[in-house]
Amino acid sequence: MRKLLAPLALLLASAAPAHAQTVEGAVEGDAILKDFTFHTGEKLPEIRMHYTTLGTPQRDKKGVITNAVMILHGTGGTGKQFFQPQFANELFGPGQLLDTGKYYVILPDNLGHGASSKPSDGLRMQFPKYDYDDMVAAQYRMLTEKLGVTKLKLILGTSMGCMHAFVWGTTRPGFAEKLAPFACQPVEIAGENRMWRTLSIDAIKADPLWKDGNYTEPPLSGLRTAASLTMIAGANPYALQAQYPTRVAAEKYKDEAFARTFGRNDANDTIYQLDSSRNYNPWPNLEKITVPVLWINSGDDFINPPGYSYPQDGVKRMPRARYILIPASAETKGHGTHTWAKFWKDDLAKLMAE
Repeated sequence: MRKLLAPLALLLASAAPAHAQTVEGAVEGDAILKDFTFHTGEKLPEIRMHYTTLGTPQRDKKGVITNAVMILHGTGGTGKQFFQPQFANELFGPGQLLDTGKYYVILPDNLGHGASSKPSDGLRMQFPKYDYDDMVAAQYRMLTEKLGVTKLKLILGTSMGCMHAFVWGTTRPGFAEKLAPFACQPVEIAGENRMWRTLSIDAIKADPLWKDGNYTEPPLSGLRTAASLTMIAGANPYALQAQYPTRVAAEKYKDEAFARTFGRNDANDTIYQLDSSRNYNPWPNLEKITVPVLWINSGDDFINPPGYSYPQDGVKRMPRARYILIPASAETKGHGTHTWAKFWKDDLAKLMAE
């Protein structure tokens, strides 16, 4: 079946190129996790977690890997999205913050995404209804059972990966020595954030071609609506107004951007990806996070807009947390600011030095 709808992570980073560069020394692999039980009680005899690694694991005298870093992608993305130059060229090179000559960098394709197990592999809507706890459990088993990692120097997560970092911090405190959650809130997905997600899901399900997930032709009408909502949700209004100040210019850009992004994902996969945040809510357990935390949002983020009191209230409950709001400008990238390391790498350097 032809794949439809661009990865949401790329749509949300609207200025990102459609095809990421490669990084020298990247190694891909699969962790086959046997007898995987989901939070619903549903089980699969095995699931696949695909991953890419950079660098080489270093071990202490007891054989424990001491230099592992995990970077977690956003909704609809893959680990390889971090090969984009605005991320990789700023962080992975010699002498840079996450120099792959020093660190063992792990980039998973999360459950339901990329080359990991997902509904479009064959089960369609019969695939277990995974949530963020299941996704983090799969990451944990990938690390410990396949890669032999029992401790992480850092978890850096963007968007959905940001939320996963908060799940890690509250459910497996101390596994990661430091957390860098970028572009999220540690609260239940509600309000407008839940609304745009369910509007996208509803649009796909309302398409007559969807047929309860058993389509023979992609439900293009529903996918178009979902893609359109995601483009708006991920955009920086300041930059768009500055760059496309007339109706003609704005509509020309809209058509070009849509043409670049529409047509790369499966409808059922998209439903699962958007709905997997439904049970997320680390807020009651933030006190469990006692490691250093660098939490960053951007002022032009439609999905996580400034003005909420959650950051100020949440930082008070995490003894070693620091919150930064990147000011909105014509240079920031909307929700996708999280993937442009130039905006936050100096702050990450301070975290890594703690």
